[in-house]
Amino acid sequence: MKKKILIAGPCVIESPDIMEAIAEELVRISRTENFEVYLKASFDKANRTSIHAYRGPGLEKGLTILADIKSKYGLRL
Repeated sequence: MKKKILIAGPCVIESPDIMEAIAEELVRISRTENFEVYLKASFDKANRTSIHAYRGPGLEKGLTILADIKSKYGLRL
């Protein structure tokens, strides 16, 4: 039987704390439901409804947050 794949995550990285909460839940799902999980999230979401909307933490900070999540939780990105 092939392993199911789940690609999930927030539209945009809002904070390290929110990313940790999401990562914890994805790890739980991967273990209980036998999914191969990939975390996805944008560090610069340019296609927002409003020009004033939050776009993300930017390249450097966003990649640092994602690298920390990968290192701590072992999730694929």
